[in-house]
Amino acid sequence: MQQYLLSIYQPDGEPPAPEVLEPIMKNLRALNQEMRDAGAWVFSGGLHPASSATVVRVKDGDVLMTDGPFTEGKEHLGGFTVIQAPDLDAALGWGRKLAEAIGMLPIEVRPLQDESPDDCRP
Repeated sequence: MQQYLLSIYQPDGEPPAPEVLEPIMKNLRALNQEMRDAGAWVFSGGLHPASSATVVRVKDGDVLMTDGPFTEGKEHLGGFTVIQAPDLDAALGWGRKLAEAIGMLPIEVRPLQDESPDDCRP
């Protein structure tokens, strides 16, 4: 089965008030359980604010580190779920359920490349 990344994009700034966020988190827990029960859920996680990121890159043989996200913007990746699904239509179905569970935030559904562990060895 193919694995897919379901990315949740959220606006920068303070999180919603508890009375707004708590029902969303309840919906997410229920959806994650539904995905587990269906054998689709691989793992998921929420991210700290984009301002907590550090970018590491190599330039002219030196390793440079920069505080903050790689790109500045009004929205950022706030969390993600990795699922396995037989095809894109099934993955889009889970993406649709995730979008319904959290409300107005966009969900990007994207297939992961198929690579065996041997592909990463020297």
